[in-house]
Amino acid sequence: MNTVSSPASLDRDLAAIVGASHVSSTAFDINGIVPAVVVHPGSAEEVGAVLRLANERALVVAPAGGLTRQQIGGVPERIDILLSTARLNKIEEYDPGDLTIAVAAGMPFAEMQRRLGEHQQWVPCDAANLERSTIGGLLATGAAGPLKSTFGHMRDFLIGIQFVTTDGKVVKGGGRVVKNVAGYDLMKLLTGSYGSLAVMTRANFKVFPRPRQTRTFICSFHSLEETLQFRTRLFQSPLTPMCMEIISPRAMEYLRNPGPVHDPDDYVPEQPLSLPAEEWQVVLRAAGSDNVLARYARELGTAVTRTLEGVREEQFWRWISHFEQSVLARHQNAMVMYTHLAIQSVGPALQAMERAAPDYNLIPAAVGRAATGNLVLAFLPLSVDPPSAMQYANCVSAFRGMLPPGSSAEVAHCPMEAKHHFDVWGTTPTDVNMMRAVKRAIDPKNILNRGRFIV
Repeated sequence: MNTVSSPASLDRDLAAIVGASHVSSTAFDINGIVPAVVVHPGSAEEVGAVLRLANERALVVAPAGGLTRQQIGGVPERIDILLSTARLNKIEEYDPGDLTIAVAAGMPFAEMQRRLGEHQQWVPCDAANLERSTIGGLLATGAAGPLKSTFGHMRDFLIGIQFVTTDGKVVKGGGRVVKNVAGYDLMKLLTGSYGSLAVMTRANFKVFPRPRQTRTFICSFHSLEETLQFRTRLFQSPLTPMCMEIISPRAMEYLRNPGPVHDPDDYVPEQPLSLPAEEWQVVLRAAGSDNVLARYARELGTAVTRTLEGVREEQFWRWISHFEQSVLARHQNAMVMYTHLAIQSVGPALQAMERAAPDYNLIPAAVGRAATGNLVLAFLPLSVDPPSAMQYANCVSAFRGMLPPGSSAEVAHCPMEAKHHFDVWGTTPTDVNMMRAVKRAIDPKNILNRGRFIV
């Protein structure tokens, strides 16, 4: 673990901006690198002053929210300043009648959701660790969960954004009304940029009425082929479920409370489901009236092996969202990958996982969005002794080599020593040269999250 020392002059200058009580040191590391100093600005203007100082001195800055996804990405060269948004933590404006809300970027998502819940409204996102994950962090990392199947990504209902550039300017994009037509779509530019372009300080969302009742239907199959055939029939049916997940046989044992990495405030007493461990599952969550839910039961027919509702249903979907956390709690040497696929490539990707893992002493397990191509793949060590760094690297290469054209797969988690042997982001179908040009234009000195993202 590498620690960068912080000169006393930097501490003094940061204290002059945010106050001495909001400058500290930390033992927290990002991929083995411990930041030299942590600073907690209390406003967008203070964020701007910190970034201006860092830019003038060519200091590397890592923006941080709830610290739930900081280990994703490459190994940073160094981190001079960890810029925490923890003090940017309030609801700026909320109008239930207009179905809009404006929130400071450092607010934990669950706090915003609880406030919306008072009016039977929500922002439909069910990514992991929502008690700790901040609004800005979720947007910056492009985090999503099973609800993405129907509602899309958080950026799809983001209507306005405020952020700070490395030269200290506070910039706004979009607004507070649902219909915005104003210049470049800066919201989509920053979403998924992993804090490499600017620091988000505020976000405006359109919100939705919360479903009054839901029900979950679990359908079991003996093989992946039968599972995919059933998924095809669902696509051709009139059913429009909120979520549609595909779960591999080995993944079922990790659909449980993940343990110490799970926030205690989000804990539900464990009641494991008794489902056949050797079978594949397609799981649908539907919302609607009694008649609508009854139609789901009729249309799905004998494929349904279990129905969930109420507390058990909420618990089950929380487990799906926390699948990778459950894996990592039990296997510190596990490798977790995220895929970005065309819908027709889900089957080939799962087959590729099943073929690649055993060749490198790894066991495959998968959970993911059957209708969007976003899978969470876990490669589990076969024994107490983990594979070598090169075996992880060769497994990644083999798996990526079997994916259909236009697919991509990023390594979200793996042993630290393995990250030095491959590109965690892999190839991307997007225009990397354009991404580099945007990075140079917005952050010419490359001070934001240097070495972590694709560019």
